[in-house]
Amino acid sequence: MNGDAVSRLPRVTYSNLYEDFSGVNTVLDRVIPEVKGRLGREHANLIDGKDNRGGETYLAPCPVDRSKSLGTFFKASSTAVELAVEAAKRAYPNWRQIGWQKRVEIAERAAALLEIQKFEVAAACLLEVGKSRMEAIGEVEEAIDIIRFYSSELALNGGFARAMKRAQEREETIDVLRPYGVFAVIAPFNFPVALSIGMSICALLAGNTVVFKPSPMGGMTGRLIANCFMEAGFPEGVFNLINGDNETGAALVAHPGIDGVAFTGSHAVGMSIMRGFGTSGAHAKPVLAEMGGKNPTYVGASANIDIAISGMLRSAFGLQGQKCSAGSVVFLHESVKVEFMEKIEAAARALKIGDPYVQDVFMGPLINESARDRFLRAVEQAKAADGIVCGGALLTGSVYDNGYFAQPTIVANLPDDHILHRNELFLPFLTVRIFTDLGDAIARGNAVPYGLTAGIYTEDPDELELFLDTVEAGVLYANRASGATTGAWPGIQTFCGWKGSGTGSKGGLGSWYLPQFLREQSRTIMR
Repeated sequence: MNGDAVSRLPRVTYSNLYEDFSGVNTVLDRVIPEVKGRLGREHANLIDGKDNRGGETYLAPCPVDRSKSLGTFFKASSTAVELAVEAAKRAYPNWRQIGWQKRVEIAERAAALLEIQKFEVAAACLLEVGKSRMEAIGEVEEAIDIIRFYSSELALNGGFARAMKRAQEREETIDVLRPYGVFAVIAPFNFPVALSIGMSICALLAGNTVVFKPSPMGGMTGRLIANCFMEAGFPEGVFNLINGDNETGAALVAHPGIDGVAFTGSHAVGMSIMRGFGTSGAHAKPVLAEMGGKNPTYVGASANIDIAISGMLRSAFGLQGQKCSAGSVVFLHESVKVEFMEKIEAAARALKIGDPYVQDVFMGPLINESARDRFLRAVEQAKAADGIVCGGALLTGSVYDNGYFAQPTIVANLPDDHILHRNELFLPFLTVRIFTDLGDAIARGNAVPYGLTAGIYTEDPDELELFLDTVEAGVLYANRASGATTGAWPGIQTFCGWKGSGTGSKGGLGSWYLPQFLREQSRTIMR
């Protein structure tokens, strides 16, 4: 296909259902083998606009076929971390002073470049994470929209400068939002493009400079993002990439030259950053963290069961359940439990599991050994309570011998206080709970440390109102076939974690996220 034909292809979002994506698949059929052919290459860090190989090398295995390597990466040494922070500090004054209009111009060029490269980046995402085709291309589309949405928000608000009232005629006051300095951006493996770009572009648009550390499983897309930003015209030192593990991230956060942290990952790590970085030194520093969830769905007596099954399958088992918003627990009204369980068991068994290079594969592999071991432990805990309904095994034979492919697993009849109902697993693992009173069910669903997303299926307006008024979560969905608890999109749904799911009161993808990378300054001048 030529460029014009590609531009006319339908856009893939997380809400797409029943659309014809044959043209998209035709392009991916061509691009995925091309990107596969580049596996195993060396990927240097990027510091001050130049390649940097300071640090020990490591190989990142391909989760679909762990006998193959995504490439060779460099765990940034302490010297490399120092160089990256110093480069960002040097670049900060000019970047801050360049003006918001110029920053928007460069960001929009990055979005245009990413749109041109989206199939290549999606193929890298598919290979790196084990995403299905539509999940991978949808993530890159989301990243493009993220850049454009936040650019438009900055322009809409005039760079966040506002004239205030006058106390007297000769007095003029302007209220402005100003950048902090150097932000550390630490991203997870599961959305290596959208989450990395979302945190980074907000910091950059606000006038901060960035030292970006992707997941050790996300270095390939991390370098593609860095290349895109450099090509778009971000000046040297404004955006720096260092690879590595948790030790590298800890060294970055501990550096005294870091003025703020944007983090997405586990609750334990996020709270560690909050307690250490956020309150260390002479003054508090901002920590913007999204830290997972245990996201309930409520299926009422009046629910359309087929729609509920569709939404639960996509939320519980899409990306192998490796989403902070995954639908990991479902509350069923007593009257629908038999029909729901029969249908979801059959639907889960019918999901195709395998190499996501294949068009109709729904579930790929778990990301690594840690996820595999966590899955096996959860299965043993469920079996000990006589709770397995279906699934619960790792697959073997053929393609399955090269990665960690888990069956979608559904567990019922666990005690109400069982740990599997409470802990985030990050697995294709759904627990089932029964209710007769929705208010009581919501109270039980709220009684967890998290508060990210929640969903409901009901035709009863009173039940819907009760759900909206009493659920303790930042993202709510009702009667959504495309995802019970998943599928937020920039400018459409915000993504804010309550309680242990986030450190801020304002979430990503919405109008109030970008200003969190800025601090307020009042300027009163006598004329």
